[in-house]
Amino acid sequence: MDFSFSEEQTLLRNSVQSLLADKYDFDTRRKIVKSADGWNPAMWKQFADLGLLAAPFSEEQGGLGGGPIETMILMEEFGRHLVVEPFVETVVLAGGFLREGGSKAQQDAFIPGIVDGSTVWAFAYAEPQGRYNLADLVTTAKKDGAGYTLNGYKAVVLGAPWAQKLIVTARTSGGQGDRDGVSVFIVDKSAAGVSTRDYPTVDGRRASEITFENVKLGADALIGAEGKALPLVEKITDQAIAALSAEAIGCMGELNKATVEYCKTRKQFGVPIGKFQVLQHRMVDMFMAYEQSVSMTYMVNLKLSESDAERVKAAAGAKVQIGKAGRFVGQQAVQLHGGMGMTDELNVGHYFKRLTMIDTQFGNVDHQLKRYSQAA
Repeated sequence: MDFSFSEEQTLLRNSVQSLLADKYDFDTRRKIVKSADGWNPAMWKQFADLGLLAAPFSEEQGGLGGGPIETMILMEEFGRHLVVEPFVETVVLAGGFLREGGSKAQQDAFIPGIVDGSTVWAFAYAEPQGRYNLADLVTTAKKDGAGYTLNGYKAVVLGAPWAQKLIVTARTSGGQGDRDGVSVFIVDKSAAGVSTRDYPTVDGRRASEITFENVKLGADALIGAEGKALPLVEKITDQAIAALSAEAIGCMGELNKATVEYCKTRKQFGVPIGKFQVLQHRMVDMFMAYEQSVSMTYMVNLKLSESDAERVKAAAGAKVQIGKAGRFVGQQAVQLHGGMGMTDELNVGHYFKRLTMIDTQFGNVDHQLKRYSQAA
């Protein structure tokens, strides 16, 4: 199978590489994370001006007509530079829901704001009791005339402190864990009854705990058919898993490179520690874990358009590999750097924290192993 990129895809990679190398080095990223806002709106606007936010959307929707491969290219480069701006939350997740399940009116109303960078979105799906079960919902949306009344609580909503709009899962019928009865809504974060508690996450990003108390929603807030949204939610979260896998291989690639360079210069007993065979073996194991993760990332992005069963197996398999490899590569990189690997001033620990968080998003290794076995 030919894994080479097209000329357009290569140009896309080169443009984002050039931008991030010039504007998003590690010191700049640290300043962004420690700022009051925790992100850089000016950089987000540059992403929009370069067309990066438009990459996955069709030309009719104001996009570039790309797809999963274009998203994978962008996310790998974002991973290399530990970009904190909410690309997955806004473009992959919210954009995916609008693109795959939104009505023509919803697409016309909201996709242009994503493409031009004027609107930031977040996906509010996780609940404390739900673990990784997307159908385990206590949040409810009850019919209220022509619209709905939303009540409930969502935890660890990544990117929500920066968002103006939310995609929210809620139960409109059925029992707490039933597959039927799950619906998806567009909610204005500034609507009456929406309250948030914002905080930084361990990997330098921002998240919110969100409470919905008698939030009034119009009928046009519903995405897709009422009570039948779980397959759509699973499809879009699998697309997000594919994007996060690409981000993870960007992180792992940088960890491998940094570790090899350090072992060439750090001396012990008068020689570089990279001369010690046991450390050479460890770095080879890190490289093999990275290369296997690259293969799984390519595979899942190529299989997103296949049947539901094939897509689920690909996403779950990739997430398992990424979770295991990310932990291994991160731990070995920190250990081989010695005490320096634990310092905030060195990028190694930051990459490890990000890989750890990626492992937990949308299901860790154990959850995805179970999901793979059920799909198989």
